[in-house]
Amino acid sequence: MKVLVFQHIAVEHPGVFRDFLAADGFGWDAVELDAGEPIPPLAGYDALWAMGGPMDAWEEDAHPWLAAEKGAIREAIGRGMPFLGICLGHQLLGAALGGEVGPMARPEVGLCQVALTEAGRNDPLLAGSPDRFTVLQWHSSAVLAPPAGAVTLATSPDCAIQAMRFGRLAYGVQYHVELTQATVPEWACVPAYEAALDRVMGAGALHRLESAAAAQLATFNRDARRLYDNFVRLAGRPGSAG
Repeated sequence: MKVLVFQHIAVEHPGVFRDFLAADGFGWDAVELDAGEPIPPLAGYDALWAMGGPMDAWEEDAHPWLAAEKGAIREAIGRGMPFLGICLGHQLLGAALGGEVGPMARPEVGLCQVALTEAGRNDPLLAGSPDRFTVLQWHSSAVLAPPAGAVTLATSPDCAIQAMRFGRLAYGVQYHVELTQATVPEWACVPAYEAALDRVMGAGALHRLESAAAAQLATFNRDARRLYDNFVRLAGRPGSAG
């Protein structure tokens, strides 16, 4: 399998998924869209992932490449290409397909619980997941209304659409699953993320969040491995390490 990855800032990369891809012998190419790198032809890839970023899905005036990215997401889905969007990538999936994406009434930053819907409990991407589980969140925008035909798979009190599926192979998750030991300190260096962290969690938030995330890292990585293995099976490319 070969995966194309859309990145929107250098520190929001596939994280621990890089280890899984390497263990399975799968290739991946990252396109740094915020740096002006062009989107290659999708025909050379078996799956498309879109990662997080500090910009919003509707900010095409400030970030013109967002329009091309949404077009590529629509093309991938039209091709029947397996897609996974994380955080901003989840929101871009919603926006690309005609859903509503906008600011939240209350941002989610920190460790939070999400709950599977009935559809989520029966969805192959989330197979093996508990009905409720803890995730790391760092967002102030969300998919407020899903695209027509999309299915909501997970929810939380402050964000009704934590995960969704469109068709059979296009998925978005609002929460982060790709965490490594370096994730929280790296993201805290991004001004927009630092501001959100302090605003939502208060003084000393970075140390508290870093400690809390580190304590849960083994669980986060186990959950990431399960989601990755499920995605690979959906893509029809079972790996050797999972």
